[in-house]
Amino acid sequence: MVSSTSQPCPCDSQKPYTHCCGPYIERQRDPQSAEALMRSRYTAFCLGNRDYLMHSWHPDTRPSSLDLDHNARWIGLKIKHTTQGTSDDEEGTVEFVARYKIAGKAHRLQENSYFCRHNGRWVYVSAQ
Repeated sequence: MVSSTSQPCPCDSQKPYTHCCGPYIERQRDPQSAEALMRSRYTAFCLGNRDYLMHSWHPDTRPSSLDLDHNARWIGLKIKHTTQGTSDDEEGTVEFVARYKIAGKAHRLQENSYFCRHNGRWVYVSAQ
């Protein structure tokens, strides 16, 4: 678990975890943009934090359960493009590439994720 104030956030923001995704994952405050939510969800995958992933998923598209692959080691996130998703918007998309390894073999997940506001907070809806 990332906890040191000087340890970099797994989302590759170059910020310390406690000043980046940590407050979102620990539910001290909500992300103010779709990109911030995307980064925090990536970090939650890195940490194996199923509760935050479910909490940050739109209730209409959220699965009833979520099994995480504990053999996956997440090794990098690159945000390629965002559309809308700012504090003034109601919806937005984030295109990203997430890299991970399983049993030493490299994989990449490229996705264009759709986010919207639900009850005043950003939530993940689906991949497009």
